[in-house]
Order: sequence, then C-alpha cells, then structure tokens
Amino acid sequence: MNSLRKNDALALLVCAVIYGAIYFAIEERILTPFWALSILAILINIVLSSSLNLINGFTGQFSLGHAGFMAVGAYVSAVMTVNFEMPFAVSMLAGAVAAGGLGLLVGLPTLRLQGDYLAIATLGFGEIIRIFILNIEYVGGAAGFSGIPKETTFTWAFWIMVLTLFVIRNFTRSTHGRACIAIRENEIAAEAMGINTTYYKVLAFTIGAFFAGVAGGLFAHLYYIVHPGSFIFLRSFEILAMVVLGGLGSITGSVIGAVVLTVASAALASYPEVRMLIYAAGLVILMNFRPQGLLGTKEFSLQMLTGFRKGGK
Repeated sequence: MNSLRKNDALALLVCAVIYGAIYFAIEERILTPFWALSILAILINIVLSSSLNLINGFTGQFSLGHAGFMAVGAYVSAVMTVNFEMPFAVSMLAGAVAAGGLGLLVGLPTLRLQGDYLAIATLGFGEIIRIFILNIEYVGGAAGFSGIPKETTFTWAFWIMVLTLFVIRNFTRSTHGRACIAIRENEIAAEAMGINTTYYKVLAFTIGAFFAGVAGGLFAHLYYIVHPGSFIFLRSFEILAMVVLGGLGSITGSVIGAVVLTVASAALASYPEVRMLIYAAGLVILMNFRPQGLLGTKEFSLQMLTGFRKGGK
C-alpha cells in the first residue's frame, strides 16, 4: 500500500512537471497556435482511447459505438452551457452522466452478444444516436449547434485527462477490474468461477461511455460548434486505431497510441492528398510486424526505467 502511494505521488509529480513545461511553452508562444490546439486534441483523444481500452482491451469486448457516446456528452454539455447557462464543470458532468446512462441502457441488451455481433450492434447504436441528433432542431439539426463558449483550456483538459487515467487505472487494479480481465481471458471459465459476467461487462461499458461523454464535453467547448458530422462511424474507428496501436489492455499504450496518431495526423495536414494513404500504410505495417500493438498488455512505468538503468550498469 505504501509503495502504491509512493508511485501515485511520483506519477502526480511527473504530471505536474509535464503540465508546467507545456503550459510555459503555450503561454510564451514557443508552441504555435496550431500545435497548442493539437495538444488539446491529444488530451481529448487520450481520454477517448483509454476509456475505449477499458471496454475492448481490459474486458475483451468489441465496441464500435464510442463516437455516439462522445456525441451525447458533447451535445448535452453544450446545451447545458448555452441554453441553461450552467457552469462549465456542471455542464461537463451532465454530459458525462447522460453518456454513461445511455451506455448502461445500450449495454444491457447488447453485451449478451460477443465478437462481430457486438461490434455490429454497437456500431448501429452509434449511428442511431447520430441520426437522432441530426433530426433534432433544438440542437441545430444538420447545421450543428453553435455559439458554444470556449471553456476548454489546457489546464482543464490536462487534469481531466490525468483524472481519467487515474480512475481507469485504479479500476483495472481493483477486484472489479480483475473480474473484467478474467472475462477477457476466458468468459466461460470466469462465469464458472461465479463471476457475474453480464454485470461486469455492463459496468465497464458504462464507465467507458461516461468518460467518452467527458471527452465530448471537452470537444464541444473547444471548437465553439458541434456537428453530427464530427461523430460518424469513422470517428469510432479512429479511436479504436489508437487503442490497437498502443496495445489492447495497456493504459499507457492508449496514451502513446493517441499521441502518435494525433501528431501524425497533424503533421500530415499539409499533405491532404497523401495523408490518409501514409496514415493507413503505417498502421498496416505496424499490425503486420507487431499485431499486439506498441506495448501489448504491458504498462510503461518509472520502475521500467530504473530497471533499464540497473541493467545498463
């Protein structure tokens, strides 16, 4: 327990140092506005990829509807801010709770399915959510919902990202998280050992949807406008690519996958004609030579650096 607390304190200190360095670079204009905005996009994508990894990586499900839950969080938080003049924190919480509640409702009937059937069902629900929003005039319909104040700052996005990783990491290390991992490894054996597989799958799905709603709230208050076109099924595939790239079952892998793909997309923005070709080719090459992702199920930690240093000596 003391070791865990020391590790948490050390991780928090590292986060504070990273926050201070990036904040200084943004405030002193060392980073251009384009890359400052890209950093915010990276932080939002880390929240999305880590929350999806809880579902796909740690619980072994195959969800393709994450963009739908992100859309719910984005629209609900935007409506709370613009139409009801709620504080940013309250709007964010409302969007996250709405997305989590919808995740619970969707998860109860669909998570009895497995594999490709679950992927098709969640993909369908994601599209249903988007089409439903597309036909609601109250939130702008096809034109999108505009006039959203820019409340998402680097400070908000960074510490919400840290909180998300902390909650998901502690969940995966708890009794509930170990039950989810047991389901991933062998659902039949887990059920034979008395684990309520449906309960834990729905629990992981609801938590993942909750944090997707958090990311949606950050997204909405960053770009002033939310549009149904921002939450098409390709967005879900993009989030899944980050998870697979970093490693299914690795939180730090989700962070690395989100950083790599977001930076690559931003760096290739000047070459729109070949951007997607290079992007896709890189993923194909990686999946051929390292199908388990960059980290697999391993976690990058400060202890690994210490071990490498000792090994070098």
